[in-house]
Parts: sequence; structure tokens; C-alpha cells
Amino acid sequence: QVVELISSAIGDLVQGIYYENSKSSEENCLTDDIGISRWKEQVFLSHSALLAKSCQAAMELAKHSAEIQDMAFQYGKHMSMSHKLHSDLQPFVKETSSDTMAFSLNSAPAILHQEFRGREAWLKQIRDNCARLKRPPHRCACVFQQLREAIEAGKGVTSAIDLCRCHGNRALAALERFPPSEARDALANIVYAVTRFP
Repeated sequence: QVVELISSAIGDLVQGIYYENSKSSEENCLTDDIGISRWKEQVFLSHSALLAKSCQAAMELAKHSAEIQDMAFQYGKHMSMSHKLHSDLQPFVKETSSDTMAFSLNSAPAILHQEFRGREAWLKQIRDNCARLKRPPHRCACVFQQLREAIEAGKGVTSAIDLCRCHGNRALAALERFPPSEARDALANIVYAVTRFP
């Protein structure tokens, strides 16, 4: 059972990385046509599956019930999702002297911004910025700065923070099924660390 879980997690990881690499080879002047639901599916494959299934496998090795194994899976999945959202948010929330901190146009805040704004309006904004400076955004920090300001001014950042905290709360809820211990406290502290923002 453990070998099967880890094997499937590695398969998920390979599939997720393959998808990400196939997209990163294209110029980053246009965003993928995906919503936040599709983004979550992709993040699960490339980031969350391995941790979630490893947590489940640990409970299987310890001979815990299927219910406890599922709670461990849920903790790993949602903690990992929070971590990825936290990572995607750093260019928008991190206090830094640099105004050109790189971010992906396919990060959660950008995708959420696109959902609120509408795909066509968002693509027009990208193209207008590119045309005005006569350079694709991946080669010009000014374009990224203007797009970042647009995302920050919209609902993308606040929605991504809310989503990060939502997944964090679901991870903590899964932990509540385990008896109090130093280990449980340590796992909870990881969640608190990735759901705290300035």
C-alpha cells in the first residue's frame, strides 16, 4: 500500500512538472487560459500530491485507521496548497526595496485577477503594455511592474490571501483529529507560518 501511494505520488509529480515545463518553454507574454480551479488541480499534481500521499503513507506504516490516514492526507494536501499560495504571493506582499521582484503571470494572484477582470480585458492590458514599450513582458521589468500594480489594485492579491488562509484552516481542521502532542503543535506551526502576511 505504501509503495503504491508513493508510486502514484511520483506519477502525479512527473505529470505536473511536465505540464509546467511545457508551458514555461513558451514566451510568458500571455497567461494560460485557466481558472483558479484548474490552477488548484495543477498545483496538486506538481506540489501537493507527494506531501499528501507521504503523510497518508506514514499513517499506514503506523497502522492507523483509514479515517486517520485520510486526515493525514488532507493535512498534507491543504498545507502544501497554502505553501504554494504563500510563495505565489511573495512578490506582492513581501517588503522589499526592489520594485521589480519577478512574478509569474500564471501565479494565483494573477489568475484570480484575470477571473475578476475577465480574460479578454486582462490580455488586452498585457498587450497594451507590451505594445507601448515595444518589448515582451519577460524582457522588460517595467511591464511586469505595471502588471503587478494592476493585480495589487484589483482583487487578485486579497483573494489569494483568503484562499491561502482557507487551505490553512482546512489543514488545521485535519490536525484536530489527532491527539494533542508536540508533533501536532509543530505541524500546526508550519501552517501558521505560511498563512501569516504583513
